Amino acid sequence: MRRPWLRACSALFAIAWGGNHFTPLLHLYEVMFHYSAVAVDVFLGTYVAGLVPGLLVGGALSDRHGRRPIVMAGVLLSAAASVVLAAGAASGFALCVGRCLAGTSVGIAMSVGTSWVKELSGPRFDPALSPERRTSAGARRPALALTLGFGLGAGVAGSLAQWGPLPSLLPYAVHVLLALASLALVVRVPESTVDVSSRPASLWEDLRVPLAGHRRFVRVVLPAAPWIFATAGIGYAVIPLLEAPVMGQWALAYATGLTVLTLGIGALVQPLVPRLNALTRGRAGLVGLGAMLLGLLAAAENAVALSPWLGALAAAVLGAAYGTCLVSGLGEVQSIAGPEDLAGLTGVYYSLSYIGFLLPIVLAGLAGFAPYGVLLLGVAVVCLVCLVAVARGLRTTAA
Repeated sequence: MRRPWLRACSALFAIAWGGNHFTPLLHLYEVMFHYSAVAVDVFLGTYVAGLVPGLLVGGALSDRHGRRPIVMAGVLLSAAASVVLAAGAASGFALCVGRCLAGTSVGIAMSVGTSWVKELSGPRFDPALSPERRTSAGARRPALALTLGFGLGAGVAGSLAQWGPLPSLLPYAVHVLLALASLALVVRVPESTVDVSSRPASLWEDLRVPLAGHRRFVRVVLPAAPWIFATAGIGYAVIPLLEAPVMGQWALAYATGLTVLTLGIGALVQPLVPRLNALTRGRAGLVGLGAMLLGLLAAAENAVALSPWLGALAAAVLGAAYGTCLVSGLGEVQSIAGPEDLAGLTGVYYSLSYIGFLLPIVLAGLAGFAPYGVLLLGVAVVCLVCLVAVARGLRTTAA
């Protein structure tokens, strides 16, 4: 079979589509179903409750039973999440359940799917790939598939909700069809794990990831990971929320545009990260954190100015930072982990990165005590502290 990694990427793309098509619809739920701003932020972040088990347990299960069946289960969960979200738009509980299911599926895609594509990019399945490109392909290919899914899913869903019929139903129906199509492609992809029978007798023992305490992981990967989705969330959740009064009837279209812009820029920069890493001698992640800091400062200024153009600029910078740090961190993880630890350590990495996705909820809760401009400045200060920590970690763990 030619390019099995590409078929596997179709599953990551479909699951990511279902994980983020809800985001541009936040304003729709506020207007049509009269949910509060805090409530829709809770819906947005609820899927973290499903994401972490998907990341950690999914990786351990795939080490035991293989990558393909677990990824296929993730695609089915993603489709089920869209069915629940479409049927339960008027129920806050149903929306939380649907988002939790979507989170579990995304967790599987990120830990198991990423490991699967990495293994399918090896010489056994992709012998035509040059050794120079093979090192970065294992991190770049799954990251790009996920980012494109996140971005296009949000773009199509937001467009259908703004201009199409049945705005709370049609976006989810499109995703269910996409998920089923990807399932038909994935079923023919070969399994990449070789010996699943030698795993520990206890699943609990299999969940242990000793390399999470690796010196390089703790000092370089850990301080940067939460900022990946924290700043992406600011780009396509916080900025559109602040601009909604200014945009009026175009608030949904603006939110859709910012989601596509943030993740589109993130996708565009990802293929350039290996080159950036070579030019900076392994410091691409540090460059990404610097871009995050600039994006946060622009977002803080925009919270006062409420300029749609400044908001778009801030989102674009945050998107570039997101893409750079995502690929850089994933490359660090894949250089630390061996085949037996890859899915587990990837799950830990993405779990840490998704902690930042709760930032919009935290900011919404604190908005009654301080204006968003002040809160975002505080976030920028914390980002600067983490940037310094990563710089020290790179220096102290250099080979």
